[in-house]
Amino acid sequence: MKKWYPWLIAIVLTAALLAGGVLLTRSGEEEASAYKTTPIRRGDLVEAISATGTVEPEDLIDIGAQVAGRIVEFGTDTRGAQIDYGSEVKKGMLLARIDDSVYKAQAEQAGAALKSAEANLARARADLLQLQAKKDQAMNDWERAKKLGPSDALSKTAYEGYRSAALVAEAAAQSGRAAIRQSEAGIVQARADLNRARENLGYCTIPSPVDGVVIDRRVNIGQTVVASLNAPSLFLLAKDLRHVQVWVAVNEADIGNIKPGQRALFTVDAYPNEEFPGTVRKIRLNASMTQNVVTYTVEVATDNKDGRLLPYLTANMRFETARKDGVLVVPNQALKWSPPSEKQDAAGSAPAADGAGRGKPAERKGGVNPEKGRIWIVEGERLEPLEVETGISNGIETAVSGPGVREGLAVVTGTQAPSEKGKKASTNPFVPQIPRGGRR
Repeated sequence: MKKWYPWLIAIVLTAALLAGGVLLTRSGEEEASAYKTTPIRRGDLVEAISATGTVEPEDLIDIGAQVAGRIVEFGTDTRGAQIDYGSEVKKGMLLARIDDSVYKAQAEQAGAALKSAEANLARARADLLQLQAKKDQAMNDWERAKKLGPSDALSKTAYEGYRSAALVAEAAAQSGRAAIRQSEAGIVQARADLNRARENLGYCTIPSPVDGVVIDRRVNIGQTVVASLNAPSLFLLAKDLRHVQVWVAVNEADIGNIKPGQRALFTVDAYPNEEFPGTVRKIRLNASMTQNVVTYTVEVATDNKDGRLLPYLTANMRFETARKDGVLVVPNQALKWSPPSEKQDAAGSAPAADGAGRGKPAERKGGVNPEKGRIWIVEGERLEPLEVETGISNGIETAVSGPGVREGLAVVTGTQAPSEKGKKASTNPFVPQIPRGGRR
């Protein structure tokens, strides 16, 4: 008996160690099979449409050149500095000046042409007076000849000569009057040419048409601009950056929920933790299609008194389509999750200590009412379904109501991942461990 006693003790200890390992493993498995729960809370919920847009000035003016030439000078802004990016200017202030030597010569040439036309008119009028005098003399001679007629006192040849002279004098007078009208037309044309030359000369000086801020300067001093069919762009001027707008591309599936006057909120990457309010001003009807996706441009007006919103910032817009204050809300995971169907009994419940399925929509025989939903709660050792009516959703949480729904009720949102403690517990400390790392 003494010989077998040590072996009996060894067998008993080995059995105890194995039993302890099995218990620890089961404890880890039970911890691993726990559920994630979240209490139903009461709060404010906003349903919104998300879209991306760009911050744009309300009034943007592209200032170009109507004449060709070399940029010889920039003006100064309200601070006395040379016009550049971000310069503030007032209406009428000089933005740039183009070399005007050619246009000055053209204006002087047109002025000389006008004076020449005026001189031609004066000469034509003088010629007409002379021709009119000759006409009068010829007509008088013809009148006397008609009284005498062909006779012994006036030969037939002389008679015909007076008649021809009267007709020639009449034609010459008419030609003189036509020369006057031609000279008058020449004056009108010369004056128009002079006005055009003066206008072109004035176009060499480019003033600011409004009070605003220079968004872009597209030329440098010494650069030659050429105005042909299209006016070259010199400056991009924003009329007033205290009020800006956001141009948002909205999908055709959501455009029906956007109305003028609707409230919107947006963020920009420059200030990611701050929301800016806006109001829908206009929905443009000229839709665009990109890769078979139709979008409409929505203009959202916003205030920018502090000037922090710079033009062309990317805006992440949310259009508020519905709002509920003080409602009971649950995470969307709670409405999507359900235990595996094979774990549910005829009443629809499932054991709470059993393994759980991964998130999937709850299914009911005969289909699910779109306005109905199902959440799962832990009742003792079982999971019980709770039918609820769903309301608006912000994509993360959904408003719920119905019998049994109350604030603070814990609902299942998924299975609990094994914790570090669970991992350690599931490891049998009495099982020899393979050493890790290199040899010592």
